[in-house]
Amino acid sequence: MEHTRITSMQVAERAGVSQSAVSRVFTPGASASAKTIAKVKKAADELGYRPNLVARAMITGKSRIIGLVVAYLDNQFYPQALEHLSNALQDKGYHVLVFTATNSPEKVEEVMRDLLDYQVDGIITASVAVTSDLSDRCKAAGIPVVMFNRGQDGVETNAVTSDNLAGGRKIAEFLVECGHTRIAHISGWEGSSTGRDRHQGFVAGLAAHGLAPMQIVDGMYDRNVASQAARDLMALPHPPDAIFVGNDHMAFAVMDTLRFELGLRIPEDVALIGYDDVPLAAWPSYDLTTVRQPLNRMVDATIDMLIAQIDEGVVTPRRVSFDGPLILRGTTRQPKGQTI
Repeated sequence: MEHTRITSMQVAERAGVSQSAVSRVFTPGASASAKTIAKVKKAADELGYRPNLVARAMITGKSRIIGLVVAYLDNQFYPQALEHLSNALQDKGYHVLVFTATNSPEKVEEVMRDLLDYQVDGIITASVAVTSDLSDRCKAAGIPVVMFNRGQDGVETNAVTSDNLAGGRKIAEFLVECGHTRIAHISGWEGSSTGRDRHQGFVAGLAAHGLAPMQIVDGMYDRNVASQAARDLMALPHPPDAIFVGNDHMAFAVMDTLRFELGLRIPEDVALIGYDDVPLAAWPSYDLTTVRQPLNRMVDATIDMLIAQIDEGVVTPRRVSFDGPLILRGTTRQPKGQTI
């Protein structure tokens, strides 16, 4: 049986309104009365009409599509962040295309090229490096880019992060207050700004008290690498009495290794702190002390930056960071004179 595509003119005739009224009803942000919206949507449902988004994009030059690029989804922080970003964009009438890409320049370039082919209105990269060349190409194509949870030296683009330097210092000061002196750090990937900044803040925080990390290991944001780092640290003649792990994803692997493989007690034998405060961190089986990334504020700032660039054109790139609180739970000792 032949299927004929229903047109907006047919919907207009059925609803008893103009074709432009139908267009306004199905255009995000356009103005139409509640009565008109009800009539048009009723007619559209009865006829089985769906607006032709591709045709509209050709006419308006706007696809209403945002590309989201994420390095990996194993870390529980990123599915949570993508959900928040997607919901916020959909509330503003945008559709979302999600791509995954490793941090290799070749893979990132391939994904970004695909997004340019889709004629997206904007791109958000979540913990993905963007080269200056890629940034320039997006700028030349008139497609704004906002980096989420990652900064990039030498690249002129907007970036939104938590204040990783302050978070690292906060952790160092807290561990010193708890009386720890043999403190190790399993850092995030040193090739990322987040890993470097948390590391640098942590070292500076200890230095302010005349201390230094007994050892720093690049955990690569990888569970297996972090687990092996925990084994190596605890095999030292004088193992650490506290470990700061660069994110919760690695911290969970370290906890499992310490408890179930090495038979150690947390925090009695060794205290542990993570970073991110993903929902799993609050589960009783982990009860992880960690720095909370202010996800809602980061998402709001990311969306505001991106929409401003889409609506206003060229905007001077900005870098914004938000301070996050240290969430005290059961994997750390009680600070002297304080109650957790």
